[in-house]
Amino acid sequence: DNFGWVQELRGRYVVVRDRDGVESLVPNQNLITNSVINWSYSDQRVRLRLPVMISYEDDPELALELLVRATSDHPRILVDPAPVSRLMSFENYGMKLEARFWIRDPMNGVNNVRSDVNRKIWKLFKEHGIKIPVAQQEVRVLDPGIDLPRNALPYDADPRR
Repeated sequence: DNFGWVQELRGRYVVVRDRDGVESLVPNQNLITNSVINWSYSDQRVRLRLPVMISYEDDPELALELLVRATSDHPRILVDPAPVSRLMSFENYGMKLEARFWIRDPMNGVNNVRSDVNRKIWKLFKEHGIKIPVAQQEVRVLDPGIDLPRNALPYDADPRR
């Protein structure tokens, strides 16, 4: 995905400047034959989504409430439509939630708003004891009679291989 602002319209190409200041020359034919998403064509408002995992030990209702609260005082997040949060799915190591909110000025950046809200979510979750789970795997030894030497080299470090 490319994101940028049209700087110039030429007879054969369009100059698009991205967030890093890099200018690309996009042939007009590409604009005709490929799909183009215009974030400001009829309405500059865009909805942002932030996925968040919580532990199965935590209260999803409280976490959903905190997700909305994390968006409540951000100056760029719209009040109407109001921010919402959803329980999206049950994963292997936790529940996947999602905060959804609208901004009216994506040209001023979207990742900075995401970062602000993520930091607020982290703070609120810490204050309320909600844990963000980390994927873990359990390893079981099926034959406890196998006596492995404690000083054995890892397979890829064994010089005999």
